[in-house]
Amino acid sequence: MFGWKKKQAVPVVVEIPSPVPGTLVDLEQVPDEAFAAKMMGEGIAIQPAEGKVIAPFDGKVVHLMEKSKHAIMLEHASGAQILIHVGMNTVSLKGEGFTAHVKTGDVITRGQLLLEFDIALIEQAGYPVITPVIVPNGQECVKQVEVAASQGDPAQAVIIIQC
Repeated sequence: MFGWKKKQAVPVVVEIPSPVPGTLVDLEQVPDEAFAAKMMGEGIAIQPAEGKVIAPFDGKVVHLMEKSKHAIMLEHASGAQILIHVGMNTVSLKGEGFTAHVKTGDVITRGQLLLEFDIALIEQAGYPVITPVIVPNGQECVKQVEVAASQGDPAQAVIIIQC
């Protein structure tokens, strides 16, 4: 009668630049069925040019694989999370060739060095170094995920998350 309307939450758009310097590769090209078939979530894959993982946004480290250091999950202030998985089957290296500069629970700042990894060591051990960056399925706050080429460098990509 008075025209009262229920307030709707304003959608939040989070643009996440590649956290790993390198060349963009279609997720479908990752030599692991779970990533390639997007069973774990939507995202991108990077063929690293440097052995560094850089924080793509201000947020926190939700989980770091403490012993192997091959994977890290980050959370943006919006609640959206991303998984950065360095290489395929690199958990088998048990942390050899990886250096973590953060730990689970740490607050991070965009541009901060999170992990370093030895590309040559990983490849010499027989593992692909291709690095998926995904938005894991099942996140309540994530409504839509898109991948777009960055305007500044078409070899890079941006993951766009709508929460």
